Amino acid sequence: MAYIKFKPVTPTRRFGNVSDFADITTKKPYRPLTVALRKTGGRNNHGHITSRGISGGHRQRLRLVDFRRRQHGVPAKVLTVEYDPCRTARIALIEYQGGEKSYILCPDQLKVGETVMSGPTAEVRVGNHVPLKNIPEGTPVHNIELRAGLGAKFVRSAGTVAQILSKENDFAHIKMPSGEVRMIRLEAYATVGQCSHIDRENLQLGKAGRTRWLGRKGKTRGIAKNPVDHPMGGGEGKSKGGNHPQSPWGQKSKGLKTRKRKKASNRYIVKDRRK
Repeated sequence: MAYIKFKPVTPTRRFGNVSDFADITTKKPYRPLTVALRKTGGRNNHGHITSRGISGGHRQRLRLVDFRRRQHGVPAKVLTVEYDPCRTARIALIEYQGGEKSYILCPDQLKVGETVMSGPTAEVRVGNHVPLKNIPEGTPVHNIELRAGLGAKFVRSAGTVAQILSKENDFAHIKMPSGEVRMIRLEAYATVGQCSHIDRENLQLGKAGRTRWLGRKGKTRGIAKNPVDHPMGGGEGKSKGGNHPQSPWGQKSKGLKTRKRKKASNRYIVKDRRK
């Protein structure tokens, strides 16, 4: 899979590129596994903006991806590899032997016609959803559960991959894409292989309009506002007004630690991603 560059006939075409979608096998999703995605514009039920920077966006249908892979021991055939507008990775439509269909995150190099399986009896190969206790050390994995049976929470975006470093007592030491080393119980499941759409990091939108298609609205810099609107506003020329970088409501940024010091999950972090 690669990206297509355009001739610079306009300034917006000069730097932008788009995927060639060579890995996509169908344009239409499996309708029963989709629901309409309603736009909020960042507003709550009172009409007040609670999430800034959200506006517009192309109409989308949400694909119901199965992050739990609950049919253990049942082989499933890969029917299609599809584009998902709500995530960066590709998804695959699989059909179990009983006829039930579901969407899963598509690993890299998974092809149409191949067979995947989940459960403790599944073979350790690309696309299979296996408990961490059955996966050898050094194996690349993605789509990792935090707790067994609750569905995958980690390493789900395009091109991401984690690695099992070691196993000790009831835990596996896993190196996350951020560099953090975290302990996860061996009963939790993970999918073997790297997440698909590895070239996603080479995507360049090229113009502000494509960002708006994704539902993201531009934000005005704080130092470009008036003092009545932002603590960093005002001044002749570029001036922060003697203030540390902060939000319009005074929440400090750029270096302020917001994680709770006594958070319960801190004991499962072996190596912090910042060190």
